[in-house]
Amino acid sequence: MANVVVVGSQWGDEGKGKIVDWLSERADVVVRYQGGHNAGHTLVIDGKVYKLSLLPSGVVRPGKLGVIGNGVVIDPWALCDEIGRLDEQGVVINADNLRIAENATLILPLHRELDALREAAAGAGKIGTTKRGIGPAYEDKVGRRAIRVMDLQNLDSLKAKVERILTHHNALRRGLNEPEISADELHGQLAEVAPKILPFMETVWLLLDGMRRAGKRILFEGAQGTLLDIDHGTYPFVTSSNTVAAQAATGTGIGPSALNYVLGITKAYTTRVGMGPFPTEQLNDVGTMLGERGHEFGTVTGRQRRCGWFDAALVRQTVKTSGIDGIALTKLDILDGFDELKVCVGYMLDGNRIDHLPAAQGAQARVEPIYETFEGWTQSTAGARSWADLPAQSIKYIRRVEELIEAPVAMVSTSPERDDTILVHDPFED
Repeated sequence: MANVVVVGSQWGDEGKGKIVDWLSERADVVVRYQGGHNAGHTLVIDGKVYKLSLLPSGVVRPGKLGVIGNGVVIDPWALCDEIGRLDEQGVVINADNLRIAENATLILPLHRELDALREAAAGAGKIGTTKRGIGPAYEDKVGRRAIRVMDLQNLDSLKAKVERILTHHNALRRGLNEPEISADELHGQLAEVAPKILPFMETVWLLLDGMRRAGKRILFEGAQGTLLDIDHGTYPFVTSSNTVAAQAATGTGIGPSALNYVLGITKAYTTRVGMGPFPTEQLNDVGTMLGERGHEFGTVTGRQRRCGWFDAALVRQTVKTSGIDGIALTKLDILDGFDELKVCVGYMLDGNRIDHLPAAQGAQARVEPIYETFEGWTQSTAGARSWADLPAQSIKYIRRVEELIEAPVAMVSTSPERDDTILVHDPFED
């Protein structure tokens, strides 16, 4: 049985929630492997809308096991709130359908505060963080002072860990003219939340190894997009974790040989939330129309997304950095009715043509897109479930996208409904 990794091939918000839900019905285990509650998935199941930020998408389906891997940073209070919201919608979350890696790092209230303080102080240099404490939590993880899930087991030994992390953070707070945090207060907050989190604790790498050996289908669910990767994205306007497909291995403890197929979720146009370069952005009627038709607002932040034409040069780049085997092309129906469509095939930089986005921040800001123009289509693609349902011109658009990004289209999504999907290749049958 193949194990499938789902990654966003752009800047996130590509429609991963629907595709992961579609795939999760065929999987036994759905695993989150990076990020935190700064990324959101919206699922529409039988007309009911579920908004998830931290929980794996599979938890809304009976009989599926959801796993949060060690590569995720977990705000335990936000997790409890999310579990509570799902409970109100009739979805029960317990140790039967959710496990959390014992070595996952916790996001603390001090991380959220520091995130907001830094962003407010940055002025024009702000990077568009969601202010949920993700970055500071990853900093503490790398700095080897983080509080992890397993630390909640022993409240006596937790005291020394709390004092260690506060040695660092109280020094920062003094520098920002903020009051210091009481070790007793933080310890008390963690002691209170511990009984709500510990029932889910698991040695995840061992669990997944057993599942793999038993022939279970495992779906690895990424958050955000490859272009937000801390190493391979548009730095510094990126997230604080690796979002490329390889993180599915390190973020769960499963070996890379267990990752059989990488599916890149790819929007038929391009969007971005927050700051940073965006070569094909359309600050005009086209961008407005794409945003209105696509309901382009962030699931977590509610912020309006920036919109522009499809950037094949960027997706071709992420196909390579994430080892994408095939893409799921989403929101094709949003392009219905345009007289003409444009696709970026490369860039001009200081008078020279290049075929990828450079790594340097200054160069990224200076590139100019090179476009190919396509005839649009007037017929609707909304709800199409087979190639025969698609206008001929839309198929030409898809075929040219495949050529430009150097990867095949495995699936086409034509509406938020899970069944409005054209399956070309089943990733689980690879």
